[in-house]
Amino acid sequence: MNKTDLLNPGKHPIRVAQFGTGNFLRAFVDYMIDVANEKGVFDGSVVMVKQVPGGSANDRLHNQGSKYHVVLRGKKDGETYNEVRVVESVLGVVNPYVDYEAYQTLATLDTLRFLVSNTTESGITYDETDSFEEKPARSYPGRLVQFLYERYQHFNGAADKGLIILPVELIENNGKKLKEYVLKLCRLWQLDEAFIAWVESANTFCSTLVDRIVSGKAADLAETYADDSMYVVAEPFGLWVIESERPIESEFTLRDAGMPLVFTDDQRPYRERKVRILNGTHTAMSLISYLCGKDTVAEAMGDELLRRYINRVLFGELVPQVPLKRSDAEDFAHKVCERFENPFLNHKLLDISLNSVSKWRARDLSTVKETYAKGETPRCLVFSLAALLAFDTIASDDGEQYFGKRDNGESYPIRDDRRVIESVQAKSLEDVRAILGNEALWGEDLNKLPGMAELVWDDLQCIREQGGAKAIESLLSK
Repeated sequence: MNKTDLLNPGKHPIRVAQFGTGNFLRAFVDYMIDVANEKGVFDGSVVMVKQVPGGSANDRLHNQGSKYHVVLRGKKDGETYNEVRVVESVLGVVNPYVDYEAYQTLATLDTLRFLVSNTTESGITYDETDSFEEKPARSYPGRLVQFLYERYQHFNGAADKGLIILPVELIENNGKKLKEYVLKLCRLWQLDEAFIAWVESANTFCSTLVDRIVSGKAADLAETYADDSMYVVAEPFGLWVIESERPIESEFTLRDAGMPLVFTDDQRPYRERKVRILNGTHTAMSLISYLCGKDTVAEAMGDELLRRYINRVLFGELVPQVPLKRSDAEDFAHKVCERFENPFLNHKLLDISLNSVSKWRARDLSTVKETYAKGETPRCLVFSLAALLAFDTIASDDGEQYFGKRDNGESYPIRDDRRVIESVQAKSLEDVRAILGNEALWGEDLNKLPGMAELVWDDLQCIREQGGAKAIESLLSK
């Protein structure tokens, strides 16, 4: 899009600048805005801003009349669900690397009110070598400073011309981090104090949590959407939790269209719910399921024995420790099961196994500790740590990669840092105690949890000697 295009938007005014053109934003944010426009509760168009040089998103979208398909398919309320929507909420793409004037023009639009971004987790970083004079700046926070400065100058610092900024990058407190780096760059670049005050007072930096699995394209749909190079496939489930210092729901009205938005002054319980229930279950079930011969999450969910184990982990150990009402946690857990059962998502267990040690610490350790603190033993989560040690047991080494062996003798790559893998090799109870006592792995000595080392060692021996399935049967029979 050029300056002329931006000044003649057509059906809906330009209300959203979107930093990023990827699949997730198109299947999540732009889809929701399209639904809200259709239902008459938003009335706004999106203009994307390219975040890296090159690429053809602008040309592809333009050639398709600024339309593309979103396909939502999976399970919803126990039934197979399939929805196809032609999304028309995106007007086009501004490329600041080839048309910086268009980028400046977008910043000065009177109708603009929201700024959404997904520049990946590495996008929200502070780069002290970045330059205000470079057009555009190298970092996303730097480009945002330039965008806000252009708007500030155009409207002479008007307090009502600030923006509601909604980063969806998957880092904790993303809005607070982005604001911190924006202000640091403002001061590094010695910009006007009045501008810095306007950034802080007139703009609302929200921290958000988003949840939707977007798989991109699908082989079985290639022919159906041969003429749509921008189509995207995702699951039906969606959640957008927005934490804001100021109330914004009266302006960002997507919830009025039935979209799954939650406005709150504290997103932490929702983050805990997602990390513990969805991610924690993934981590607790993926390694043992893979050892048992399953390749995908859906395959594991379809196995009667593994499903019993997963249900025990999910509803018996994880849900009770989530800091929300039990009914809310259970409702989310049931939705997680539906998502795991989705036959259209080829979610590979070996992919989930990447960096398993740090994942177990981040996703399951808190629940383990809290359960022990209540005088109880989270038996299945302790078993999941034994499964991790079994999965990470080195069977062979090609000099660059360590490999383990499944129950059927098949070899697989152990996908973690070599030093981490070497530090979790257990051939005895004393080895297990040393592993649990390694504070570099867990942040503390886990031997303080009574009897845990002995349970892990017993489970590990059972997995190795009898196989994963027999070990689960033994566990569930106790």
